Amino acid sequence: MQALEFAVEGEYVELNQLLKLVGVVDSGGAGKAVVASGEVFVDGKLETRKTCKIRPGQVVTLGDVRIKVVAS
Repeated sequence: MQALEFAVEGEYVELNQLLKLVGVVDSGGAGKAVVASGEVFVDGKLETRKTCKIRPGQVVTLGDVRIKVVAS
């Protein structure tokens, strides 16, 4: 499993944007499509809200990629 860490500036980052910013997808639109397809988990639970707010301390999983979000 590939483990990534993302330092969020501010209070939160939208899920589709997080996927784009760490390089898992090429664009925010592609991030929305991946979330809509039911492949993304937040803290172990399936997440289908494309722009849900991801805050420091949460873990996003997509396939074999695990993204831990930390405060900047």
